[in-house]
Parts: sequence; structure tokens; C-alpha cells
Amino acid sequence: MLKHDLSWDNIKKGLQNPRQAIDDTVLELALRTPLTYLNTKTTIGTNVFSCDWDVLILLDTCRVDALREVAPEYDFISNINQKRSVGGRSPEWIAKTFVEEYESTIQNTAYLSANVFSKQILQERHHESVPPTEVNLAYSLLGRLPTVDVSSLGHFEYLYEYEPVGEEGPFGHKDGGTPPRYVTDRAIAVGRDHDFDRLILHYLQPHPPYVANAVESGRKLKRHESDWWGYLGSTGDYETIWNTYLDELRYVLDDVEILLNNLDAERVAISADHGESFGEYWEYGHKTGSINPYVRTVPWVETTANDTGSYSSSISPPTEKESDGAVEDRLAALGYRM
Repeated sequence: MLKHDLSWDNIKKGLQNPRQAIDDTVLELALRTPLTYLNTKTTIGTNVFSCDWDVLILLDTCRVDALREVAPEYDFISNINQKRSVGGRSPEWIAKTFVEEYESTIQNTAYLSANVFSKQILQERHHESVPPTEVNLAYSLLGRLPTVDVSSLGHFEYLYEYEPVGEEGPFGHKDGGTPPRYVTDRAIAVGRDHDFDRLILHYLQPHPPYVANAVESGRKLKRHESDWWGYLGSTGDYETIWNTYLDELRYVLDDVEILLNNLDAERVAISADHGESFGEYWEYGHKTGSINPYVRTVPWVETTANDTGSYSSSISPPTEKESDGAVEDRLAALGYRM
């Protein structure tokens, strides 16, 4: 996730947060980079295209234990099983999921994504062309994977164009990413207007920044909502971060409930591309090559969807209008540095 530049600022940060410094150096070079290479030679995890589903709902960074904690609040969540993801971070999951082995299935799959990496991997092929000196080694290894091009997909929508970090809008927060409602609205429209064999819906939440409580209160983000890494490192206040993360999960699940009542699908799976580590096993966040069980083990919930017609979609499909620089800016705003 981070480039390992030796600078005075980074040295100071390492002295202030030694566990995070070890994560970003020792674990990155000695563990995650070799495991990323191994994942290019074989498959660590289960490719979702090998599973049975009509609609796959991805909750970015959703942990198994978090979903189990809020499950009693939602009737559509019953048995929560789990699977091992093919990636420790979104670009690894995307590059390892949309591969040539499943191209015939991918050709009749619609992918609606609020995750910026979807374009960067499947269209721009950034992982194949970026010089290794500009990114960490684990990310550059993803170029070895037989990832298909975006043109292989039956349908693809870049939903991260709606209300990105820094832009005002009707549904979210200026300092947050694309709100869930855009994924829900467009999914309902595509589900009703098209007949793809499979539909993948990639929600951004509960990925930070955590905006749910700020949206409800109409206020600015607090430090633990905008920078949980720094907040945890300086305060050790795990409980506040965990409860905020659960509220962000509820924020997206409320929209999933709307979706399931306005879409017809016999087999719906609710899962995640990867989870999140809040310091467990000395890891923070989610990183390419991670096999941390809190990152690599994701929930798998099976349910159904029935279109009651209670919601009318009103959002037009997105249009491609971004430069490469804009994509990089949005990744940085979400806490990513390649």
C-alpha cells in the first residue's frame, strides 16, 4: 500500500507508531511480497466465478466478525459462512478474479463498481505498465496475472464517478467516497432493464473514510473517521474505531435492504473483496499479498431478492470523463498511495 521511501518524516512516523512501521516494512517485504508472487503462480483463495450466484454484492473491507455483530438487525442475513478471498486488497482481488479462465462467464456478467481500482486494473492496465520504481513490489507483481480486459465484460459502470471525495452531492459527505445509493439505484435499473447471467455490485462501504455518522449529523468528519490509522496509533482507542466501522457497515446494509426488495434474483451472495485489520497480527488496513485472516477471510451470505417495485431508479449511467490524474487523486483521498 505504501512506498517505502526513507525520509525523515517517515522515520518520525515509524518511531511514533513502531507496529505500523513494522507492518509497512518487514511484513511487506518478507511476507506479503513473496505471497503476492505465489498468488500469481497458483490461487490463494476461492475465485467467486467458481461459486453459484446470480447477484454478488461486495461490501469493501467487510469483516466476518463485523457482519456477524450487526446481523441480528437485518432479516436478510441469516447464516454467515466464510470464504478465503483471492486478494488482500482491491487491485489484487480484481486482477485475480477477472481472469482468462472464466472469460466465457465474464462475457455475460455486469460489473457495477464504486471502487476506483476497477478502472485502473481492467481498463488502464496500470498494474502492467507502471514502472516498479513508482509502486511497491507487491503491486507490480499483479501484472503477471492473466487478467482480462474491460471489453470482456458484458457491462461495466464506473460508479465511483458519483460524489467522489471532495465533491458535494445529495446522498453522501464531501469528504467521503461514493455513497451506497448510487450502486443501489444503478443496480436496480440494470437488473430491470437487462438480462445478464450474473451481476456484481461493488459497494465502497464500509471502507474508510467513515462518513455514516457525519452524514446523519450534518457535520465534518472527526479524526477517527478520516484517519483511523493515525488515530489508533496515537490513542490506542480501538473501541471508537470499531463502533464507527460498524456504523459504516450499517450505512451500506440499509441500502442493500432496498436493493433486495427491488431486484429479482434467486441466488444472491453478500461478500467482500477483502476485510480489514485494525492491528491484528501487526497489520493495519488491507494490503496486497496479505493472508491475515481478518483481511483474507471474507463473509459469504446467501439470500434472495424479490422486486416489489417499491423503489424507482432515477440516476443516469455514468460517463467516462476522468483523466489518469483524477483517478490517482481519488485513490489518494481514500488513503491509498501505490
